[in-house]
Amino acid sequence: MQSIAGKIGCTAETLRSWVQRAEAQADPTRNAALADRERLKQLERENAELKRANEILRKASAFFAQAELDRRGKY
Repeated sequence: MQSIAGKIGCTAETLRSWVQRAEAQADPTRNAALADRERLKQLERENAELKRANEILRKASAFFAQAELDRRGKY
């Protein structure tokens, strides 16, 4: 692969990525598997972000609930 890459004026790594991309496009089952894997990664990132947001909201809710209890006790 290195000798071919030199002949066409690119690096072996670039040529390897081109070959992998062409093979993935030629094989629909592999292409679908790659798309599924990418979608799963995206959903996992989104899930983690939503969990962080829920934790922040849970803590804020507890904070304001406690503040309300403290305020009521003063009057």
